[in-house]
Order: sequence, then C-alpha cells, then structure tokens
Amino acid sequence: MPHHGNDPLFLMVTGACAIAGAVALVSGNVLGSLVVPGHDWVSDTVSDLAAGRYEIIQDVALYGFAAALIALALAGAHLHPGGWRWNGIIAGETLLALCMVIIAARNEYGDNDNAGIVVHIYIVYALGLLFAGVFALTASVGRTLGRAFAWVSGVCAALWILAAPVFFFVPTSIDGAWERGLGMIAVVWTIWFGIALIGKGRAATRRG
Repeated sequence: MPHHGNDPLFLMVTGACAIAGAVALVSGNVLGSLVVPGHDWVSDTVSDLAAGRYEIIQDVALYGFAAALIALALAGAHLHPGGWRWNGIIAGETLLALCMVIIAARNEYGDNDNAGIVVHIYIVYALGLLFAGVFALTASVGRTLGRAFAWVSGVCAALWILAAPVFFFVPTSIDGAWERGLGMIAVVWTIWFGIALIGKGRAATRRG
C-alpha cells in the first residue's frame, strides 16, 4: 500500500481537475472573444470579457481556473514533505485562486464600474507577485514531481518575471494580447503540474 501523502487516486484526481480548469480558462476566453460583439483580443483585456452582457462565460472560466489552483494546493498539501517552500507553494496557490474568484465576482473596468472601492488593480499586482513566487518555488522543489516539471517551472518563472512588469507599459492597442500571453504561461504551468501529478499517481499505483 502507498504511504500517507502519496495516495495515487488523490494525485490523479487533483491532477485531472487542474488540467480541466486550465482548459476551461482557455475555452472560456476563446468563446467569450467570439461571442462578445466588437471584442478585439489584441487590444481588449480579459477584464473586458468578465463584465457586461456575456460576463458569465469568462466568469465561469475564471472560476474553473480557481478550482484548478485549489486542486493543485490540495495536491501540494498531500505531497508536502515539510519545509517553507512547500508552505509557500500551497499558500500561493490558494491566494491565487482567491484572486481569480474576486476578479470574476467583481465586474470592474470591463463595464466601467468604478463605484465603491475598486480593487482590480491591486488584484492584478497580487497575481503578478504570486505567480512569480509560485513558479520559482515549484522550480526549486519540482523534482518531487520529476525533472521535467522543475524545468518547466523554471522557464515559466523566468518568462513571467521578464514579461509581467512589461504589461503595465505596453500600449493599450496590444495589452490584451500581452495579457493573454502571460495567461498562457500560467496555463502551461498548471497543465504540466496536473500531468506530473497524474504521472506520480500512476507510478505509485504500479509500485503498490
């Protein structure tokens, strides 16, 4: 029988949930871009899709990605061998999920809503810092899930750290495309994490 913290079924289920949530994010963005009248994926950001008449499409996609991040946090807690790095990964993934929920729930910017406290920009800052930290931390401990995942995490960390700050300086005519490029970094990392979890679960099943 596998030892505690390495339950094959749990790892495979959380891995599958992470992949499904990442696919939901991409699918919702593509569908929303096609459905929303006049939406330009190059110049219009994801926030524009998460508000207005068809906001439910992007909102559901964001909730799906939040679920993916929670699944990864649960898997990380399950695998946790100890140490501050894994603590940071789990906390970071949980906070990222919360940020996704807040963006989906508060329809700011896309419909020009500026009533009350506008938190969107602060959530954007938090996302930038949290993703950078989580990518870097998984790169440092990723060999628990295989060298390939550690390498992918390192590449994602480098690309994110270089590209994320530029988002605040690119012209509004292309900021939508730039934001989607950053999103794809997160999607690739999430899917690879999910694949690594499924692989580890299958390996544990074979050993069991």
